[in-house]
Amino acid sequence: MLLPVLAFYLLFCYKPMYGALIAFFDFTPGIPLFDNKFIGARNFLDFFANRTFSRVMRNTLTISLATIACGFPAPIALALLLNELRSRRYSRVVQTVSYMPHFISLVVICGMIRDFTGSHGVIVQALASLGLMEPVAMLSKSRMFLPIYVISDIWQGVGYGSIIYLAALTGIDQEQYEAATIDGAGRWKQLLHVTLPGIAPTVMTMLLLRLGRVMNVGFEKIILLYNAQTYEVADVISSYVYRVGLQQFDYSYSTAVGLFNSAINLIVLVLANAASKKTTGSGLW
Repeated sequence: MLLPVLAFYLLFCYKPMYGALIAFFDFTPGIPLFDNKFIGARNFLDFFANRTFSRVMRNTLTISLATIACGFPAPIALALLLNELRSRRYSRVVQTVSYMPHFISLVVICGMIRDFTGSHGVIVQALASLGLMEPVAMLSKSRMFLPIYVISDIWQGVGYGSIIYLAALTGIDQEQYEAATIDGAGRWKQLLHVTLPGIAPTVMTMLLLRLGRVMNVGFEKIILLYNAQTYEVADVISSYVYRVGLQQFDYSYSTAVGLFNSAINLIVLVLANAASKKTTGSGLW
């Protein structure tokens, strides 16, 4: 049963790591890798010296940390609310509706976001009718890009992300709730002293996994949403790698940038895991 899983990771995760060596060569497609000129860390140094380095690093960290700060607690909150529902039929309806955006194509999602936040979109018209803003396209304002990105990300993933926490909630011993009730604990006290400690290991594991992808901001959604007006606040490392690698065909340089991005993710994951083990006694390893 393990063979398909092992084959997947060997073929699609470990074998492609050989291609990371391109970052250290002046690579030309069609020529065997080791027949290209070895240039060492030149591509990395060029990236650090590039004027876009500070911009893409700042934007990547800003968008990623804002998404973690606002988006990570959202599935937990939804799972806790669903767990308190007594009507199973209503709970299933809420779950189904909240899961749906996850299965919609990202292109369609971004099209909906553009329509909703356009000058004639329902969101802009609603805010304009309340006198909160002028009827202009929200994505044309650089200050609005981050809130739109984060809120849409929460809307897209909050339902699907709550599944694992709902599973963790079912694993809590119900006798603990009975004992808490006997001791006079209400729903709020039970939440604080039974529910949250019961799912804490799952929450910590998911947080560590998310921190391990802190530099991963998908270029697809960025490219589909940004424009000339928001370029300075929306351009991230992944979109930069896409432009340099696939549009400008500078494979060595783009590989170096991607490798740097992965190295930062690894360092953050190791440090976060060490901090978790020191403070809570549990970690990924």
